[in-house]
Amino acid sequence: MTEGRVVVVTGGGSGIGEATARLLREGGHRVVVSGRRSEPLRRLEQEIGVLAHPSDARDPEAADGLVEAALGAYGRLDGLVLNAGIGRGGSVGDLSLDDWDEVMRTNVTGPLLLLRAAIPHLLQARGAVVAVASVSALRNGTSNAPYATSKAALLQLCRSVAVDYGRQGVRANIVCPSWVRSEMADRRMARFAAEADLRGEGMDGAYEEVTGLLPLGRPGEPREIAETISWLLSPAASYVNGAVLTVDGGATALDPGTLAFDFHVAPRHDETSGTSR
Repeated sequence: MTEGRVVVVTGGGSGIGEATARLLREGGHRVVVSGRRSEPLRRLEQEIGVLAHPSDARDPEAADGLVEAALGAYGRLDGLVLNAGIGRGGSVGDLSLDDWDEVMRTNVTGPLLLLRAAIPHLLQARGAVVAVASVSALRNGTSNAPYATSKAALLQLCRSVAVDYGRQGVRANIVCPSWVRSEMADRRMARFAAEADLRGEGMDGAYEEVTGLLPLGRPGEPREIAETISWLLSPAASYVNGAVLTVDGGATALDPGTLAFDFHVAPRHDETSGTSR
């Protein structure tokens, strides 16, 4: 983005949202951060000069109010980062309908409401949208029906913006991270560490266990995802529209049918020549 552009970041108080807000501010952009918890937003406001606007974007009036706050403070809106989201588990046969509704309202309806409020202003600015989905939008795991379905829906919602408004200058793209160190992931890892009895290895041991077979062999850091988001918002990505970028350490490149080999198959030794091949 050019200097001084205005970007709204939802879920901006921690994790990928916070890292994105910090990176954009480092680049001289004006940032409005939203979320349901006011304390981390106010802290970020004091530290780096973002505009904190606590709100629940699932509420149509709150979504309108968030856009109006950006316009009132800065007079325009150039970018939107749809990062707010929650996770709930469950298979189709046993998931809680309350959990299903909560995930869909937060991860799909919330972004829809904010997009509806922001589109007129993004059209005027020829702006950009980045949605933070997940590799769960592309691959699935056990007992993950609500979350995976919501992230797949978010992906197609954002692609609808790309298709419907691209000719009018608005770009919309999606990033799909794998495991990234964040508050939400930390909570899941803490539960996993307890359930798996990792013998005092704690959260770090849980991250190592979960990501050890990824090609990069580690979780991502929020800043790494933020760098991709910042690029997608910028003129450097001016011909990137409707793209789905996996920022996942190679998770979706991996064939699970090879996991049994653990990537450590010894080379065959040719007894005749004395060489390995």
